[in-house]
Amino acid sequence: MKTKNLALVVIIALVVILGGCGCSSYNGLVKGDQDVKTSWSNVETNYQRRTDLYNSVIKTIEGSANFEKSTLKEVLDARARATSVTVNIDDPQSLEKYQQAQGQLQGAFGRLMAVAEAYPDLKTTQSFRDFQAQIEGTENRINIARRDYNSTVNTYNLKVKTFPNNIFAGFFRFSEKPYYKADPGSEKAPDIQFNIK
Repeated sequence: MKTKNLALVVIIALVVILGGCGCSSYNGLVKGDQDVKTSWSNVETNYQRRTDLYNSVIKTIEGSANFEKSTLKEVLDARARATSVTVNIDDPQSLEKYQQAQGQLQGAFGRLMAVAEAYPDLKTTQSFRDFQAQIEGTENRINIARRDYNSTVNTYNLKVKTFPNNIFAGFFRFSEKPYYKADPGSEKAPDIQFNIK
């Protein structure tokens, strides 16, 4: 009789311990998942700020009657592509498409700004000068938000992959999240040439 009671107590203790570990692991994984979503939302918020700033400067540039319309159209097309991409942070391909679209927008806008340098009247407008100051701060915010996102993903992925959480993660269908990666080719230093004569 004592062995049956002891066995019953051991079984109940194991159930309580595993249940507690399971609840703790599940809650930790849910919190980690929510932290990743919050971090990604911060990345998107900063990209939205950049898009809003780009929209303001595009309106300023459109007011310049002689400005090169083909360069402006390229930016408008890139902006439309960048804002049409929907990201599922559980899907690395959608994150990659988003990164590519944002990179194309940034590249097209960089070309627009280079062309704008040739228009002294445009460069002297207050809204254009304000934009130039704000865009630098926004790019820094984007970089910080991407870094924070990757840090949050790292913490979450460690929870998903380490023992014993990996058992509960598999059982509750929590999987790794993709990292935000650098644009292809960004590891190479740019080729800068000064043609000073």
